[in-house]
This record gives sequence, structure tokens and C-alpha cells, in this order.
Amino acid sequence: MLVNKDIVDFVATTASNEPVPGGGSIAALSGALAAALAEMVANLTIGKKKYVEVESEMKGIVEALEVKRQELIELIDKDASSFDEVMKAFKLPKETDEEKAARSNAIQEGTKYAASVPLQTAKIAYSIMEYSKIVVEKGNTNAVTDGAVSAMMARTAVLSALMNVKINLGSIKDEKFVEDMTVEVNELEAAAIKAEGEILSLVKL
Repeated sequence: MLVNKDIVDFVATTASNEPVPGGGSIAALSGALAAALAEMVANLTIGKKKYVEVESEMKGIVEALEVKRQELIELIDKDASSFDEVMKAFKLPKETDEEKAARSNAIQEGTKYAASVPLQTAKIAYSIMEYSKIVVEKGNTNAVTDGAVSAMMARTAVLSALMNVKINLGSIKDEKFVEDMTVEVNELEAAAIKAEGEILSLVKL
């Protein structure tokens, strides 16, 4: 499993000629780091007399982000395995018409799944940004830049994941599926860019 590698091995594997981890897994990792940073700011706020009024809110943020961080860590491997499923479909036999039809169907279904996984990553990563904003606005001011980096990493996770959705959509023949997913992609992309701008504007250095 990719998530069990240490940082040095993970980066080296990414740099190798192996197809995974690729952009989708890196997007999920970026999202997990975004969650972790916002979580850190909240933890650095809890227990401080200066921030007693927001302590309950910060504890809620920690609980929520623990879940999102774990979901994104799981998506690192889920994205890699979704790519494997597409590759397996391409290796299916294609001697007879029946085999060709079955192979084509498997490729299409595998590609739909490969598009849905990074979309899930993008949605979770985007949801982190509301917490990034809260910790920037209300969290420990000594860690405000960490909250800002959380927002930037989340935006990167969203846009990176959506790139992987887009490239898969180009191979899918189901027009309704492509149309519906494209709407989601465009909305998420615009929302993440807007949210990042709003959050960074709150940081006064």
C-alpha cells in the first residue's frame, strides 16, 4: 500500500517510471495535508486562555478534520487501484465479438470509476476549505500562515483531482455521465479558486 511507505520511498516511487502514485494520489495526499494543517491550527488554539470563546468550535473542527484526513489518506490508494482496474480491462481478450464487447464495457465502467474517485477527492478537499477559513479568522494568530497554507493545499488538491477527472471523461462514451460530471467539475473548480482568494485575503502579514 502506498500509504504505508515512508516519505522518502513515497516520493521516490512517485518519481519512478511506475504509473502510480500519479496525480490523483498526490491530490489526495495534498488534501490530507490541508486537513492536517487546519487541524493543527485548531489544536494550537485549544487550551489557550486568549481563545477560550472559540475552544468548543475548535474542538469540533479537530473532530471533523480527523475524519476528512483519514478519508483522503484512503483515497491515495483508492485512486491508484482505480487506475489498475482500467489497465486490467485493457488486457482482457478481444478475439471474438463477445470478448470485444465485454472488454469495451469493462474499459468504460473502469474509466467511469477512475473518474469518480478523484471527484470524491476534490469534494472532500473542497469541504476542508471552510475549516481553513475558520482557523485563519478565529484560530491562534501565531499559526495563521499554517491556516493559509491549508487553504492553498486544499485548493491544489481540488484542482489536481479535477484534472484527473477531466482526462478520464475524455475516454467515456456515456454523454449524460460526462455532461453531469462536467457540471460538477466546473462548479467545484470555480468554488475552490474563489474560496482560496477569500481566505488568503484575510491573512495580514
